[in-house]
Amino acid sequence: MVSLNYVSLLCTLIQRSKNSTFYGMAKVKYYYDQESLSYRKIEVKNRRKVRNVLAFLTASALFGIAFVFFLLSTPAISTPTEIAQARELENYKLNYEQLELKMNKVEEVLDHLQERDNQIYRVVFETNPVPDDVRKAGFGGANRYKNLEGYANSDLIISATKQLDILSKQMVIQSKSFDEVQRLALDKEKLLAAIPSIQPIKNDDLKRMASGYGWRTDPFTKARRKHKGMDFTSPRGTPVYATSNGKVTRADNRSFGYGKHIRIDHGYGYVTLYAHLSDYNVKRGMRVKRGDIIGYVGNTGRSQAPHLHYEILKDGKAINPINFFSGDLNPEEFEAMLEAANRENQSLD
Repeated sequence: MVSLNYVSLLCTLIQRSKNSTFYGMAKVKYYYDQESLSYRKIEVKNRRKVRNVLAFLTASALFGIAFVFFLLSTPAISTPTEIAQARELENYKLNYEQLELKMNKVEEVLDHLQERDNQIYRVVFETNPVPDDVRKAGFGGANRYKNLEGYANSDLIISATKQLDILSKQMVIQSKSFDEVQRLALDKEKLLAAIPSIQPIKNDDLKRMASGYGWRTDPFTKARRKHKGMDFTSPRGTPVYATSNGKVTRADNRSFGYGKHIRIDHGYGYVTLYAHLSDYNVKRGMRVKRGDIIGYVGNTGRSQAPHLHYEILKDGKAINPINFFSGDLNPEEFEAMLEAANRENQSLD
């Protein structure tokens, strides 16, 4: 009887297991009740179901968060912020490359200016060129760019910054050089304005060039003596012109032999003297320009006839005025004056 009941129970369990997929992952679980000698379904309480669901959701969430952090830590995936930063870095890199190209162009222009400065401007104004070791000097000593090291594009940034610093230094040197050239040009302009370069009497008013610079016969003693200037014969009252810019230092008759005379200091060691005048058109301390009327031809002092005795002094020593008329005379006139000045004759003073 017992064996028949056992067989019947076993058949029932097999049938139920087929219906409930007991094998493997069973959706419904049973336990064996020893009192009734039968299997009973395990009833899960609602509280436990809720707790299981919450535990499952929590574990899933933690797993999901861990997975996200894992993905973010890999280089294959970037956040939107990282993508924006990467794009910005690429833009900076492009800007640095463009800046480097522009600096190369500036460097070419600067090299051309430096060459012209040394080969043209400084040659014209007779001054020494700026040495290359001064122009091309770099930045030695301590590492000036240590704060730029350690970045992804440090080499590019350091190279561009260093090139910009060198260009800036070279531009400062070139700017100072141009300041010096400008000063030399102004000095040259003042020098050219100071050098006597015209006749003290116009050709239209000039009768002849009576005597030149050098050894001549004295009209009073008939002895040979050094004639320190040139004698221009012209009627009394003929205008006498300043041969260059300068300041009148004397306008008096207190110098032996010169009578009424004027002296003009032109600077740079040049002084001109105009002697035997009949009258003055300037006073001591006045500034005059080349071509201004300063006085009038006369016959005062140690003079044999109305004429102008004209001298040029450089650093206190008389020099030949014939060398300072080329800018006022054409070649034919200059040749004629040169021939007359070199002729040994009797001076008029």
